[in-house]
Amino acid sequence: METWQVIVLGIIEGATEFLPVSSTGHILLAAHFLGVESPGKTFEVLIQLGAILAVLSVYFAKLWQIFLAAPNDPNARRFIVGILLAFLPAAVVGVLAHSFIKGVLFNETWLICAMLIVGGLVLLVVDRLALTPRYHEAMQYPPSLAFKIGLFQCLALVPGVSRSGATIVGALLMGTDKRSAAEFSFLLALPTMFGAFAYDLYKNWHLVEPAHAVSIGLGFVTAFVAAVLVVRHVLDFISRYGFSFFAWWRILVGSLGLLGLQLIG
Repeated sequence: METWQVIVLGIIEGATEFLPVSSTGHILLAAHFLGVESPGKTFEVLIQLGAILAVLSVYFAKLWQIFLAAPNDPNARRFIVGILLAFLPAAVVGVLAHSFIKGVLFNETWLICAMLIVGGLVLLVVDRLALTPRYHEAMQYPPSLAFKIGLFQCLALVPGVSRSGATIVGALLMGTDKRSAAEFSFLLALPTMFGAFAYDLYKNWHLVEPAHAVSIGLGFVTAFVAAVLVVRHVLDFISRYGFSFFAWWRILVGSLGLLGLQLIG
């Protein structure tokens, strides 16, 4: 893999991981059209650690306060339980279907494009619904709501759906406002993405050769920097403009992807 290809893929991963556009879909499409092939798609998964650490760096102080307060603060304990409950469904399904997801779905480029378009249409519809929010603080979501959001996250095991998009749409439909839905999606990403990273590394450790270490490291750093920039600013953007920009972006990328498959395969 050329250095410029690693940097491009790292930027795509970091810039899209926490947007409702499907980072997996973007990076798999980019790798396909750039002619990049990593054994077992390990590069595409392992550089996600950079994005994970980006969220951790931005929210570290808040998360540290929550963990310190947990023994005495029921609100802190409720938040921790809620995140764990939201993480659980995708973790179980992801482990059971790991081979099918990585071996089959990740290679169905047309499916990725179709899911980008369908997800964009869903975002457009949801963004225009006259919903009345009942929950305005991600840290105060009740555990039952968090678990239901976690069920929506399972949809994102299909590449192109978008983990953040599925969780945000699910949260909005169940009465949250846009900003807190996006923030909860960021926080839920920590156990979800770290779990996916750790399990994929465990399953595919034999495919990671020393020669790949430099590319993975560079992709990790690039993804980290791009993700920090996005996480610091995207909540204000969503609060002001909603999700229509991301919806149209998905439709555009999915359509161009299908066109590219027809023209060049």
